[in-house]
Amino acid sequence: MLEILMSGFEFFNKYIFGVGVPLALILSGLFYCVRLRFFHFLHPIKLLRALKPTEKKSGVSSAKALTLALAGTLGVGNMVGVASAIVLGGFGAVFWMWVSALVAMILKYAEIVLAMRYRRYDAEGRPHGAAMYYIRKCFRGRLGIVLAGIFALFCILNAFSMGSMIQVNASASAMNGVFGLPQIAIGIIFALIVLVAMQRGRSGILTLTEKLVPFMTGGFVLLSLAVIFTRPSDALGALRSIFSDAFNIKSGLAGVTGFFLSGALRYGTMRGILSNEAGCGTAPAAHAVSDCKIPARQGVWGILEVFVDTILLCTLTAIVITIGFGSVDASGDYMMITLNAYRASLGSAAGYFIAIAVLLFGLATVLCWAHYGMECLEYFSRRKSVKKGFIFLYTASVLLGSVVSTDLIWEAADLFIGVMTFINLSVIVLMSREVRDETERLL
Repeated sequence: MLEILMSGFEFFNKYIFGVGVPLALILSGLFYCVRLRFFHFLHPIKLLRALKPTEKKSGVSSAKALTLALAGTLGVGNMVGVASAIVLGGFGAVFWMWVSALVAMILKYAEIVLAMRYRRYDAEGRPHGAAMYYIRKCFRGRLGIVLAGIFALFCILNAFSMGSMIQVNASASAMNGVFGLPQIAIGIIFALIVLVAMQRGRSGILTLTEKLVPFMTGGFVLLSLAVIFTRPSDALGALRSIFSDAFNIKSGLAGVTGFFLSGALRYGTMRGILSNEAGCGTAPAAHAVSDCKIPARQGVWGILEVFVDTILLCTLTAIVITIGFGSVDASGDYMMITLNAYRASLGSAAGYFIAIAVLLFGLATVLCWAHYGMECLEYFSRRKSVKKGFIFLYTASVLLGSVVSTDLIWEAADLFIGVMTFINLSVIVLMSREVRDETERLL
């Protein structure tokens, strides 16, 4: 039975979603660039002004909502995606990762704008927003109800699979490989932290991600800068290699592929295809908790999210890998290529830091997807018993994920995210006029 499921998932992921989703993402991104007149390139000053804090200190600020979203997008995939792009297409592939990010960030902006525009408020006045609400608004009638329900259901399933089990498995494997810790021990620690955070609801998850994201991001940036500053001439040589090798077909194709792969192992997304969650409709559930009153203003924080994930972190990783590329075995595992590149410049201690970074990135992603799952669950039911049942099952999936094989789970997660992305992209393209109207308010 499992073999039949595996074969079915592999067929859809390879021949339908493996081709259709990347193409749909690129075409939708280009459509929005034209539709909004490339405003995210032509109005940088206004974008910076939109990032100015305006919310009350007692609420959820735009920046705090950003840390929740980044918890789902930052992760090990940044390291794996960059290494794969360089191995498959040469150093010039990194240039095309940048190009892909610049196209994709407008999709993240559009879906956040729509989520902010159609979010709902509970009895306590707290905002709830996610793709389901604008999907239902777009189609209305039975079609809207069915598509919104499918999206919400698949997002819940993906929370258990890619958001929980796969992340914990990767973190537990890294700690076992570097420190020799039993994988089940990591699963128990994760499960306890997640249980406590989920019992406290949104506030508990936000409190942890607000602290984890700046810490782990800052640490990774400092480690990368340490390599660059200790080898400045090699860093300049790495940049020259990226630009000089960029304009050939092999680098271009691998760069786009590597960009999509950079989101594979962290929150949520299709392995080898999707990055930054841009276009798949998950991040709006994080940004919609903000107290921001202007949808386009919060959408700009989504642009910043993609910038931090790909333009900043992936670039730093790429320079470090390029510097140490001649000193590592390029035929090995992509994670080990990245880890050994840092070791080549900073010594064996860098390997311990990367392993700890994997652990923290994984925990942040698990927490973020707990929020996504609960938001989608509340779309179906707000009964406390249903919420408690989800918390129990999600915690159990965290524990189980530390010890099981994730091959089938990966294939299922790819399928879920593929369906979600097709539905979400169709809707945000159809609702582009509303996104344009909100953008004009910002400009």
